[in-house]
Amino acid sequence: ECPLCLLPQPPQAFPSLASCHHRSCRGCLEQYLRLAIGESRVPVACPHCPAALQPVDVHRLLPEPALRDKYEEFLLRRLLAADPSTRWCPAPGCSYAVIAHGCAECPRLACGREGCGTEFCYHCRQPWHPDSPCATTAPGLASPRLEPSAQGETLAQGGSGLGRAEAEDIKVCPRCSAFITKINDGGCNRMSCPVCGCLFCWLCLREISDVHFLSPSGCTFWGKRPWSRTRRLLWQLGMVLGAPMVISLVVGIAVPVITIGIPIYMGRKVLAGGPGSRRSNLSGCQQCLSVTSSVLLSLIVSPIITAVTV
Repeated sequence: ECPLCLLPQPPQAFPSLASCHHRSCRGCLEQYLRLAIGESRVPVACPHCPAALQPVDVHRLLPEPALRDKYEEFLLRRLLAADPSTRWCPAPGCSYAVIAHGCAECPRLACGREGCGTEFCYHCRQPWHPDSPCATTAPGLASPRLEPSAQGETLAQGGSGLGRAEAEDIKVCPRCSAFITKINDGGCNRMSCPVCGCLFCWLCLREISDVHFLSPSGCTFWGKRPWSRTRRLLWQLGMVLGAPMVISLVVGIAVPVITIGIPIYMGRKVLAGGPGSRRSNLSGCQQCLSVTSSVLLSLIVSPIITAVTV
């Protein structure tokens, strides 16, 4: 039975996938690929898990040559968008990509597409401006309002589809320069670009790691503004001076409590045998030996527990 359409199928109707072990019937996989490629969700994930389907499987399952060509185009654009050296031609209707290495000192680029030849800037990715500095804001961000999308945390917009928006609610991905709008729903400032997959901070617009919001950058996981300079200095001072003091205090309390407390607890536990217990039938010498052995054993074990705890 196919887990997608819930219909019984012969065994040969379930093609194997190179990416994972999940199985679905061919008809469901073909329809799933049509929808995913039509929505430009490339690379296409397995319908049952996050594993990306291999291109050889996609070509084998897609019967239409036009869909296969569109899949290759989307896959190529996704790979180019993830490359920080890629620059897209800003001319209307031109989707030519220029891979520019070491062009920071000479930022003048030219589109290599036949019949285009548009010259643009390597830094701001806008038409070439020999007599003026790079624009500090991306084009289209001065529009007053934008209707937010309720479908997700981020939304990539084209240059002509910005609509009505607050300027501070639309920013540019630091890697691929796609327009991103953040829905004001109380979400965090850790953003993921839906075009190139770049993880960046909404406040400082820098690519980030998992420790960015714990660093002295002043960016907060939640909130609309980074910390002030005074708060950042107080945070750094507290981390430098306060953290060693707190750790020393915890270690100073935990080490003697665990090292001394465990043997005392074990000795009292062994000694406190009730009338119906097996220890009540032992002689005084045997009880003393039992208590002593448990205390000695706990003295050996307690340093290990203390080390693991610290």
